[in-house]
Amino acid sequence: MEGGKPSLALVYQAVQALYHDPDPAGKERASVWLGELQRSMYAWEISDQLLQLKQDVESCYFAAQTMKMKIQTSFYELPAETHNALRDSLLTHIQNLKDLSPIIVTQLALAIADLALQMASWKGCVHTLIEKYNNDISSMPFLIEILTVLPEEVHSRSLRIGANRRTEIIEDLAYYSSTVVTLLTTCVEKTGNDEKMLIKVFRCLGSWFNLGVLDSNFMASNQLLMVLFQVLQRDETSTNLHEAASDCVCSALYAIENVDTNVALALQLFQGVLTLETAYHMAVAREDLDKVLNYCRIFTELCETFLETTVRTPGQGMGDLRTLELLLICAGHPQYEVVEISFNFWYRLGEHLYKINNAALHNIFRPYIQRLLHCLARHCQLDPDHEGIPEDTDDFGEFRMRVSDLVKDVIFLVGSMECFSQLYSTLKEGNPPWEVTEAVLFIMAAIAKSVDPENNPTLSEVLQQVVLLPETVHMAVRYTSIELVGEMSEVVDRNPRFLDPVLNYLMKGLREKPLASAAAKAIHNICSVCRDHMAQHFQGLLDIARSLDSFALSTEAAVGLLKGTALVLARLPLEKIAECLSDLCAVQVMALKKLLAEESTNGKSADPTVWLDRLAVIFRHTNPIVENGQTHPCQKVIQEIWPVLSETLNTHQADNRIVERCCRCLRFAVRCVGKGSASLLQPLVTQMVSVYQVYPHSCFLYLGSILVDEYGMEEGCRQGLLDMLQALCMPTFQLLEQPNGLRNHPDTVDDLFRLATRFVQRSPVTLLSSSIIVHIIQCAIAATSLDHRDANCSVMKFVRDLIHTGVANDHEEDFEVRKRLIGQAMEQHGQQLITQLMHSCCFCLPPYTLPDVAEVLWEVMVFDRPTFCRWLESALKGLPKETSGGAVTVTHKQLTDFHKQVTSAEECKQVCWAIREFTRLFR
Repeated sequence: MEGGKPSLALVYQAVQALYHDPDPAGKERASVWLGELQRSMYAWEISDQLLQLKQDVESCYFAAQTMKMKIQTSFYELPAETHNALRDSLLTHIQNLKDLSPIIVTQLALAIADLALQMASWKGCVHTLIEKYNNDISSMPFLIEILTVLPEEVHSRSLRIGANRRTEIIEDLAYYSSTVVTLLTTCVEKTGNDEKMLIKVFRCLGSWFNLGVLDSNFMASNQLLMVLFQVLQRDETSTNLHEAASDCVCSALYAIENVDTNVALALQLFQGVLTLETAYHMAVAREDLDKVLNYCRIFTELCETFLETTVRTPGQGMGDLRTLELLLICAGHPQYEVVEISFNFWYRLGEHLYKINNAALHNIFRPYIQRLLHCLARHCQLDPDHEGIPEDTDDFGEFRMRVSDLVKDVIFLVGSMECFSQLYSTLKEGNPPWEVTEAVLFIMAAIAKSVDPENNPTLSEVLQQVVLLPETVHMAVRYTSIELVGEMSEVVDRNPRFLDPVLNYLMKGLREKPLASAAAKAIHNICSVCRDHMAQHFQGLLDIARSLDSFALSTEAAVGLLKGTALVLARLPLEKIAECLSDLCAVQVMALKKLLAEESTNGKSADPTVWLDRLAVIFRHTNPIVENGQTHPCQKVIQEIWPVLSETLNTHQADNRIVERCCRCLRFAVRCVGKGSASLLQPLVTQMVSVYQVYPHSCFLYLGSILVDEYGMEEGCRQGLLDMLQALCMPTFQLLEQPNGLRNHPDTVDDLFRLATRFVQRSPVTLLSSSIIVHIIQCAIAATSLDHRDANCSVMKFVRDLIHTGVANDHEEDFEVRKRLIGQAMEQHGQQLITQLMHSCCFCLPPYTLPDVAEVLWEVMVFDRPTFCRWLESALKGLPKETSGGAVTVTHKQLTDFHKQVTSAEECKQVCWAIREFTRLFR
């Protein structure tokens, strides 16, 4: 904060502006200023004073929230001797402000909980809090609030208290857990039917269940369990109380996931939940959807908890199949949101049964899955007065997609063929209303691919009948029937006689606006699966592609059609490919030329991305089989198109989105013809480098990596590619060396190290002998701490592959040179690399990046174990041994154990396990 500590009057003014200034700019200014205040050292004192003065809700909320934030993120700013005073003052504040506003109480409770977790000198905090406040009924609400958030904060991401402290706390909380439950029981006895208090009690109990520290035998016979189920059985329970009780029961069920070690409590919960069936029916009768959803959550959680028991001993004891009956009762509810709650359970049940693969078990569960499928088909029906095609993007559309996925996962229990035939016979024999027909076709489309297409008369008959559907049927039925045809492309491939009628049917759909995109997707599917049969229809595909914009297609559907066309094109005789490709690209090239011409005459810039994306998909999927020595048939076409792409790139060089699409198009063009693009190399690299100096778009680095991949093995290209790398690195380093440069440009980091890695893979000696390598390694070491999935992965892969070139003796003649060069690089940067990696994985990186870090450590160790042992020891010495709250982060034994585990590892995954365990000490 510039200019010293601000006055309280100024802080009040800013808080008032934040909440009440009618001008958004004023609000924004206040927000930025208060944010700076929160990050400064003055925040501690100022928030303490604001809470003492208790002027209004807004200033107290700001102060309480600031206190919580400071304790979470900047606790190290306070000297240890102030911790007790801070604790006492927070407890005074929460007592004085308990009636001002519940959200202030929650923020202060969080501050107290976060302090207790970090302050090692505050022993037995639960005990001291209960001793201090349990006799004063007016303090009960805030006491229970603290006891609710305390277990929740133990695993908080924002507190890095470390595994040692966390274990100590969890043991402490387990020790006092029955005291807490007794307090809650007494509280219910004293306050009786006070609903607000009951909600608080249930929330608190749920929080302790979630932490997994309650003694299950003690809980099994506890009064609170009875109260919970009474509340849920009572018809007159209010919505809020019902939700709190439901959450608590779900937490309890989740806590006894391991049923065998919690038998007494498991039995109580099992029997308790089974008594709620009547209450569920009552809620349905009263059309109380909130309660219905709560019951369904409880029934689902019951089934999830007892899943293994149910599969192990179906129908016996706690494997009682009435649990599944409860879920099927819910599946019968007319609102689809109810059945959707149980999807994860059905998916897991299917997965379990699939792994066990026992026919007798399948027979027991089959009828339940059949009934579920029946309910799902009914839930998928559109409203009878629905007009037009089914919507994909609304909630109901998303529900239908989830049904489709679930059906695919559980269909093996019923048998795809059996189910498909049954569904078809309901259409063939009855004359159902359109919405039933559409839903049946929708479920058939979900399972069509899992039905064996070999000699299958039912499938052939379905296909024949669907393409005969008259144009008079409801639009949604036609839409879904087109989707079904697209899913049956395997059947068409086995029965080429259907190809003509199917294509005619789809062409009709393509010409009608609402059906066009679905028809295009189906044609794309048929092109992908029936590539050889479709060759005779190439002219027809070309005609469609030429007049693509006369059809009402979504961007995605148009690109899909071109993909299908390109896949078929690649199967034509080689001598025909060049001419046909030229035809296929002509429309897009003409459009790009037209845009460039318009630009030069009237100076207006139009967006070329549609055409670039279409060219990209054509190049990407035209991959004919070319024998060695033959000229690639696409080479000539790509050379002809290059000037237009080059000019488009120049015209739009300032626009990252368009440049990215240009580079993508060029990437697929280069990949399409491989070495055949040699004539483009010089002009392309020159243009990339010159534009990059002015507009450093990271996609140029990515395109550079493609060029290195294709040409890096060619002796004559290596120097040119190295010059390109050096020219691209200069502006890149300038960008990344700015304040927060790495964090602000993760795409650049990602693409830079992809490029460097390609060099390591294709021409390591060229890179290692250059002057640029030192700067690249320095940049990589700095970037190891970057918490960004793709960027971090690229950096780690580069360092790993770099060191590996000195390890892998592939009997190439340059191995000794590589080994020497890597040795020099490690001598210079090894210690710094290991120190930075250890610091990054303890303090900066999320756990999913650790396997990549482990691979780097492993390669360094394989390269030179004795030196690595010294480097690791030195890196570990530099780590902090205790937290600012005075708790031990890592003991001497833990350090030496970790050093030993890593340095004696015989494979990389042992290093990975060791790091995983070790870094938990700092999280």
